[in-house]
Amino acid sequence: MAATGAASTSPTGAASTTPTGAASTTPTGAASTTPTIRVGIGGWTFAPWRGIFYPEDLTQKRELEYASRQLTTIEINGTFYGSQKPESFAKWHDETPDDFVFSLKAPRFATHRRILAEAGESIERFIASGVLELKHKLGPINWQFAPTKQFDEQDFDAFLSLLPKEAGGRALRHAVEVRHESFRNEAFVALARKHGVAIVMAGDSKYLQIADVTAPFVYARIMGTSDASERGYDDDALDLWTARMQTWASGGQPAGLETVAKPGTAGKSPRDVFLYVISGFKERNPAAGIALIERLKRG
Repeated sequence: MAATGAASTSPTGAASTTPTGAASTTPTGAASTTPTIRVGIGGWTFAPWRGIFYPEDLTQKRELEYASRQLTTIEINGTFYGSQKPESFAKWHDETPDDFVFSLKAPRFATHRRILAEAGESIERFIASGVLELKHKLGPINWQFAPTKQFDEQDFDAFLSLLPKEAGGRALRHAVEVRHESFRNEAFVALARKHGVAIVMAGDSKYLQIADVTAPFVYARIMGTSDASERGYDDDALDLWTARMQTWASGGQPAGLETVAKPGTAGKSPRDVFLYVISGFKERNPAAGIALIERLKRG
């Protein structure tokens, strides 16, 4: 049964939604009393959002400040294409509410390579690039692989072994986003579970869907928004994704999603949930995220 939602609002106005009565993990890895459900978007700079999501008179330099008070997480995608300055991470930390969390897309230089076992230097360079300047606002790191990358059990095991569990005294959480059909494999799910790494769940998407829970948190990216609704999704779809998030948070497995491993192998511990409204009709993604947060507040 899905957990019920209780919403809290920070002094800065950002709501974070927590199902009640369960244990979870904070962004730093320390135990807390309830799992947290966070909903957000990919990035915050997108010209068509101006006048639709962002007020007409809002200056571009205040867009992150505004977005972080309407949503509870944002996936930074600029880190996928190149290094960011430590000063940028520190600035993003300072512009957002205290209970806000960023996820990061890891650099493609680490994942878009023939031999993943040789990615150690790229991984170390990324972790040392200044990401820790986000402090407690550093959430999961998404390691996204090319659609052409096929599953090689030995090589992928070596890659997952390279992902650091902590840096600078801060626990790190990792997710892997795979898109080739060869990953629909119980051995892959077992590897992710062995390393405590989440498999990114692609929803309403052309990409491979693996909804097996393999970590103490769930990382979902849903891609089905359209211009048919002002909120990107119709009410039924918004209700469905809300219920799925609550089910994940309470330790369950939502129905209607594709899994690979045998039922019951994921365990039933409560989990933090990160859901990002990505791609689709991008102009509507912030509205969809806000609509999901509103439903979570209602429980």
